[in-house]
Amino acid sequence: MAVEERVGTAEALCPRRGWGVLHLFLHPTAGADAARAAAALAAMEADGYQVVVAALLGHKADLCVMLLGPDLWRLRRAQSELVHAGLAVVDSFVSLTEVSEYAAGMPAERLEPRLHPVLPPAGKPAFCFYPMSKRRHIGQNWYTLPYEDRERLMYEHGRHGRTFAGKVLQVVTGATGVDDWEWGVTLFGEHPDDLKEVVYQLRFDEASALYAEFGPFCFGMVSDLDTAWARLGWP
Repeated sequence: MAVEERVGTAEALCPRRGWGVLHLFLHPTAGADAARAAAALAAMEADGYQVVVAALLGHKADLCVMLLGPDLWRLRRAQSELVHAGLAVVDSFVSLTEVSEYAAGMPAERLEPRLHPVLPPAGKPAFCFYPMSKRRHIGQNWYTLPYEDRERLMYEHGRHGRTFAGKVLQVVTGATGVDDWEWGVTLFGEHPDDLKEVVYQLRFDEASALYAEFGPFCFGMVSDLDTAWARLGWP
């Protein structure tokens, strides 16, 4: 189905290139309604949006719902619908799909998945999300490096990341000027330790070791909403 051009009386607000991305971290309230929440996500998918649901481990949240699509008003409506279904938003991350300035020369078939990823990937039920930024410390300021140095460091970082191809899918979305961090990183893996290993190994790259700041990590299991709701023991 074609994506809506209007939401109520609001004009659609879309990036010129790519999609809006909304990570919602949720806890159930006493009035949480599984059928109403499921209907909200089904309506998103019917409108042509990507929906990822992950049950989370630990205290930060019970559930992550990741929504991707062109119209920011449609993402906002979905957020309201989940809240009205009794899911409290305890944290969130707002970003946009993007093509890095260091990837501008790549062939179109490699750029398209960055702008319009197909999620969740099959066979990769392990889930991780974290925000990150580049440092601006004295002597460690990423933004004072010449472009050629930054390009070299990011090429090295990407080359090491590609050694995990097939085991880990990484979705990096841009949040500069949109959220408190500069990027959001969403990882999908075959096994939980695949995600642990890729994050550990890439921290040795100079681009990370000297210039990266990481935010809190959220970790869990990709699922459909009905299965997650039942396995979390919610009424």
